[in-house]
Parts: sequence; structure tokens; C-alpha cells
Amino acid sequence: MEWTQAKIYTTTAGADCVAGALVGAGVNGFAVEDAQDFEEFLSGTTVHWDMVDESLMRLKDCETSVTFYLPQNPQGADMLLDIRRRMEELPALCPGIDLGSLRMEFHDIDEEDWANEWKKYYHPTPVGDKLLVCPSWEQEGGDGRIRVVLNPGMAFGTGQHHTTRLCMELLEQLVAPGMKVFDVGCGSGILAVTGVLLGAGSAVGIDIDQMAAKIAYENAALNGVKDKVRFYCGDLRSTREQTAGQYEIVCMNIVADVIISLLEGVRSYIAPGGCLLLSGIIDTREQDVLHALEQHGYRVQQRLEDGGWVALRCIVG
Repeated sequence: MEWTQAKIYTTTAGADCVAGALVGAGVNGFAVEDAQDFEEFLSGTTVHWDMVDESLMRLKDCETSVTFYLPQNPQGADMLLDIRRRMEELPALCPGIDLGSLRMEFHDIDEEDWANEWKKYYHPTPVGDKLLVCPSWEQEGGDGRIRVVLNPGMAFGTGQHHTTRLCMELLEQLVAPGMKVFDVGCGSGILAVTGVLLGAGSAVGIDIDQMAAKIAYENAALNGVKDKVRFYCGDLRSTREQTAGQYEIVCMNIVADVIISLLEGVRSYIAPGGCLLLSGIIDTREQDVLHALEQHGYRVQQRLEDGGWVALRCIVG
């Protein structure tokens, strides 16, 4: 398959808003290039500047941008139209945030380059008190942390985005031995895999992206938990037969509009005394989600926030 590489230029403050809009448009992976992140990378490494790869050194003075990829087919064209619309609406959705020019650039790229280009930006990431998300090509030990090994490929969820980290922090606090976890919109499978590594007895994930289930199984195998997880392509309705049952923890790390639309349907999956973990909520949409939760009979027990994104732990009743 051929792909178009697209880049949206923004600011350090605006990068999360742009990323959130892309997730809402169905983009399942992106890379942020930002001079501030580069400075943090240098301050956290022991290598000398003259030993840093030349392709990374250019980030020192780069204009902040978000890079993503669209298939060169009718679906990709529809996604691009949606993304353009969302960029036009973004200033109203993120008031008071300098979003920069939001100009877009494009060039073609083959599938092999698509799958490998982002790897240079993905490094071991501590999450919470217990977890360390590691790309499969890194061998860092983790200093006693639980290693979550990933090769996210073309699916969303590397542990570096605020939304994923927040949900992982909630899992770290809540998972107990023998629990069952259900991840709606599983992407790379990171949350389901993390749940099992933390002690859950089993986990199930679903995603409408056909690539996600394949990648999620590969990541489960990397972590030695493939026998404890199941992943399916589809939505709540189309996978109901395979996912039927109740779960002590149900996760939805998606976007506000999708979360709101699924609150009624996901309720029957929550076991008595269980909880619903929501992430992917940009702070400007939090009130909309809270209103919908109240309408559907949920109560918020915990709130986490990072980088303008919000995660909520909810119970029924």
C-alpha cells in the first residue's frame, strides 16, 4: 500500500490539541517533533551532543510539528477532509492556546519507511510507580519496574502520549490478581497487556482498525501473555458474541465524542463493583463527558490530568 506523509505545523502548547484532533479523525499513529522535547532528551542522556544522530540534531531548532500518515485510497481522502475541517475548528475548541500556523505539508512514502521512520523518537518511558514502557528494540532493564515491551507499528498506543500514560497509571492503582480487563479501542494492545502484567487474570480488547488486533497480539507475545488476552476487530455490537461477559475494569482511551456515544452500550460489561476508566478526553471537552456520565448513571471517583488531557475512574450508580 502507498501512503501520504502529512505534517501539521503547530507549537509546543498546541501539539496535544492537534494530536487529539487527529485521533478524533481516526489517525492511529503520529510523531511529534518539538525542540523542547529535544532539549529534554539531551538533558536526560549521558551521550555527548556530537554523538547524537544527525537526523535528531535537526530537532534542536525545529518548528513544532505533528507527522502522520494517510493511505492513498478513498478512505484516506475522506480522513484528510475531516482533518482539514477539524483544524479549522481547533482554535474554537482550544481557546487561549497558541496553535501556530496549522499549515500542512505532504509527500509520498512507501510502507517500509512508514513503519520504521518513527522508531528513532521512541525510547523507554517510565509510567507511574511500577511500569516502564520499552520499545521492542531497546534492552533497558527498568530498575525493578515492570517492563511493558511494545512494537506499536501502525496502531495507536506507545505509552508516550498523555492519554495512554494516564490510563496506565489508573490500571497500576486498580488491577488485582484474577481481575478481567476489557479495553474498548485497544490500538496497540498496551492497556490490555499492561493489565495482565499487573496481575489481571485475562484481558480482552476490541478496535475498529483491522491492523490493531494483529499488532496487539504481537505485543502480547512480546510480553509473554498471549495466552491470557484476546483481541477482535470490530465495535461493541459486532463483537458482542466474542466479548460477552462482565469485567472488573473496562477501559476506553479514545476521544470525548466516541466515549459519550459508547457510555450506554459499555455499561452492561462492567461487573458489580467494577469500574470504567476513561481517557483521551481533552480538557475543553471534560464537561461534556461529565454531563453524559451523569445522564447515564455513572459517578466519577477519581480524576487525573496531564498536559491538557483528563482521565476519569467511574463507577455505576
